[in-house]
This record gives sequence, structure tokens and C-alpha cells, in this order.
Amino acid sequence: MESLITFIVFIAFYAYISYSLQVIGKKLGVENAWLAWIPFGNLYVLCVAAGKPAWWMILCLVPFVNLVVSVMLWVSVTKRLGKSPWLLLLFLVPLINMALIGYLAFA
Repeated sequence: MESLITFIVFIAFYAYISYSLQVIGKKLGVENAWLAWIPFGNLYVLCVAAGKPAWWMILCLVPFVNLVVSVMLWVSVTKRLGKSPWLLLLFLVPLINMALIGYLAFA
């Protein structure tokens, strides 16, 4: 029973993040924003939405490098959406980071 609840919560979070990333991609003119629903496709959407080349996806797969690259990508996305990059400090706060993705998508 616990594993079923965990699975449902995981699917709900995945759907929320994927939909938010798809909306961000559409706002920023990503051609195939629906790829946000596919694992690794969401990295493509994030890279293109950030205005970076698609090969940056590979950097997101390298341990420790992915931390720096992810921050750089989200800073670029935030700037392209016209928001302050200082908002990304909220990514450090659990659960608020989920709300931040929604804020960037729907604000």
C-alpha cells in the first residue's frame, strides 16, 4: 500500500513538472515542447528554452558538472522569462522549489 501511494505521488510530481516545463517551453518558443513529458527529452526542452545548444544535455548527465549546468540553464530560462535570477535561491528550499517551477510557467 505504501509503495502505491509513493508511486502515485511520484507520478503527480512528474506530471506537474513536465506540464510546467512544457508551458515554459511554449512561452519561449521551443518547437517540440511536448518532449518535456519524455525522460531526457525534458533536458532538451530545458536546454533549448534556456537558449543553449542541445548538446548541453550531455553535460547534464555528468556527475557534479550537472549541478553547475542545471543552475546555468535555470538562470537563463529565468532571465528569458523576464524574472529575477535571484528567484533561483528558492530552489534550495524543499517544496518551494516545486512552486517556483509553476510560478515560472504560469506567471
